[in-house]
Amino acid sequence: MGSINNVESFENRIYLSSPTMHGEELKYIVNAYETNWVSTVGENIDKAEESCSKYVGAKYAVGLTTGTAALHMAMKAAGVKRGDMVFASDTTFAATVNPVLYEGGSPVFIDSERETWNMDPDALEKAFEIFPDVKVVVAANLYGTPLQYDRICEICERHGAILIEDSAESLGASYKGKQTGSFGKYNVISFNGNKIITGSSGGMFVTDDFKAAEKVRKWSTQSRDNAPWYQHSEIGYNYRMSNIIAGVIRGQMRYLSEHIAQKKAIYERYKEGFKDLPVTMNPYIESDMEPNFWLSCMLIDESAMCKEIRYDSDFTYEKEPGKSCPGEILGVLSDYNVEARPLWKPMHVQPIFKKNVFITADGISNGESKESVGCDIFRRGLCLPSDIKMTEEEQDIIIQLIKSCFE
Repeated sequence: MGSINNVESFENRIYLSSPTMHGEELKYIVNAYETNWVSTVGENIDKAEESCSKYVGAKYAVGLTTGTAALHMAMKAAGVKRGDMVFASDTTFAATVNPVLYEGGSPVFIDSERETWNMDPDALEKAFEIFPDVKVVVAANLYGTPLQYDRICEICERHGAILIEDSAESLGASYKGKQTGSFGKYNVISFNGNKIITGSSGGMFVTDDFKAAEKVRKWSTQSRDNAPWYQHSEIGYNYRMSNIIAGVIRGQMRYLSEHIAQKKAIYERYKEGFKDLPVTMNPYIESDMEPNFWLSCMLIDESAMCKEIRYDSDFTYEKEPGKSCPGEILGVLSDYNVEARPLWKPMHVQPIFKKNVFITADGISNGESKESVGCDIFRRGLCLPSDIKMTEEEQDIIIQLIKSCFE
């Protein structure tokens, strides 16, 4: 392992992406407290929904406890039922696909493309050739980078399929000038603690469909019927956002553009700092996309990868001069009190989903094949500290630490 003279471990941990609070959030939290509206109704919820739908460019937004709850409601609104196949992003967090199982469906995983690391339109087209009756697609905007929506939306429309857009990571990102969170019939945003703006938790179901929005409002409050007593005609859920969480989101929304600019600056500093290394940053199509740069990620060139062996829950590697691997870099950064993480492990190689169908642009694939883009970027990539409270000096040290791994 290389070393850097006179560099000590950071006294305060450098995080991957932690909440950045501004103080204004307190005004709305205190207002909820003082007016005693601390439960699942109140002005903060109304205003948070209004600001979110207006920003995204959709007609309706429903505040829920989490982005996962919003995805569950989207699956239910889309009519997913037991035994139904749902085409889903393969390289994503498990929350994208778990709600398919909540409704008894079966996710069919679609490989990534190299241009964005998102769902590959060619693989999605192939999936419809093999399973033409599938009627729901759930696709995630990975690390804040938009999908190739022209192609994804056209394919879904041609096959009569509902697109659920998982924009949990991409609030503020745009494709050809249009905000993510507005392309699908049903769209989902997350306000988890690590997202670009946060409520500490919370999610938003976003749509232009009035009836679907009203259904989700009802389902999320235990499906209470309009009756003088507690009456229920269908299954309900305790998913409604609290007025306190909504207050945090309400105070955060006005800082979204500022956060995006700071995240982009971090991405650009990494890109410049790594220009002499055999690595690339997480890609996007500059002519069509403006990511929100939620997480900056790096991908090591194949020729610069030292030997790394990964098991189900551990790994080993052999150091080689001039080469490195994600495991080595993660270890070095951890030694200096810096948080970084591997890329999302593809769903089709997760223990829980190993029997599910996985489709590449060439067709159905068996396991961890060479044709899997998702497995390749998982093997060679990692997420870098992207916390906007990180100083330029701290980031410069992190860049030097990573460079030392390739000595």
